[in-house]
Amino acid sequence: MEQLYIGIDMGGTKCAVVAGHADGKILRRIAFPSGKDAHPDEFLPRFYEAIDALLREYNGGAAPAAVGVSCGGPLDTRRGVIQAPPNLPLWDEVPICALLSERYGCPAYLQNDANACAIAEWRFGAGRGTRNMVFLTFGTGLGAGLILDGRLYEGANGMAGEAGHLRLAADGPEGYGKRGSFEGFCSGGGLRRLGAQRLRQLRAEGGDAGFWPAPREAEAVTAKDICTAAQAGDGTAQAIVEESAAYLGMGLSILIDLFNPERIVIGSIFARAEALFRPGMEAVIAREALAQSAAVCRVVPAQLGDSIGDVAALTIAIEFSQKNGKSVTDYGA
Repeated sequence: MEQLYIGIDMGGTKCAVVAGHADGKILRRIAFPSGKDAHPDEFLPRFYEAIDALLREYNGGAAPAAVGVSCGGPLDTRRGVIQAPPNLPLWDEVPICALLSERYGCPAYLQNDANACAIAEWRFGAGRGTRNMVFLTFGTGLGAGLILDGRLYEGANGMAGEAGHLRLAADGPEGYGKRGSFEGFCSGGGLRRLGAQRLRQLRAEGGDAGFWPAPREAEAVTAKDICTAAQAGDGTAQAIVEESAAYLGMGLSILIDLFNPERIVIGSIFARAEALFRPGMEAVIAREALAQSAAVCRVVPAQLGDSIGDVAALTIAIEFSQKNGKSVTDYGA
């Protein structure tokens, strides 16, 4: 019988439990809403119930080959412990891997979501065939996963890849607790703050607020609103996207110069609205990055789409267990 793997994608708005084989294809997904009030005492039984159902359906009730857990940080990946991430603050020092291993008698592995997505895109998506790849989330926030010389790079204590914390301007929208940061300009939250700032400015000047109805609160504007309006030709929205695209190019230029990757894979907003961001992004890269490094680097949208979180969690189980239980930081060519 083909080995069955289980993945758990833990997010701030939903959690999903999936089953699949070594090819990364999802057989079935069981999801339920989460939130900042989600408590381990409530959610662990729900995880167990979902895993048990998947094992009965696809594995005759037998234990899986491994379980992978993808979750936002902070985490202690070496101990398999969740350490009160901002989107799940009640999950404080929860030894998720030990709990899963004890219950199912198989290895369980934990990884932060950006790293998990990087490995998934590297193995099954837009990063296939590379040895040096950077993955950027460009979703609610901006995080990075680094595949360097054919393996995941986590850093001294698992904090490598926090690209969103880079300051790109002396001032600007706040992201990752820092004004003018990469995340402040290039994330869903950053686009929303840029839009709200521009709307307040236009209203103060008595100018045309573009696609926003006048009674609407500035803070109610979403990244999707802005991208949709920009695609429809709205000048105000296009100016906001152009600013974000320019800072995206600046941030990517830093990553290109530092890591000399063959490919940078960007998910979420960029993957859905690539045509809006690419011209401004490429113009800045051409100006700012080392020409030799930029020449060998392709910037591409993620391929796994809306299923990337599920595939990422499953991939953690596949990759760790297939490397004989080693951390993915330990495997190379």
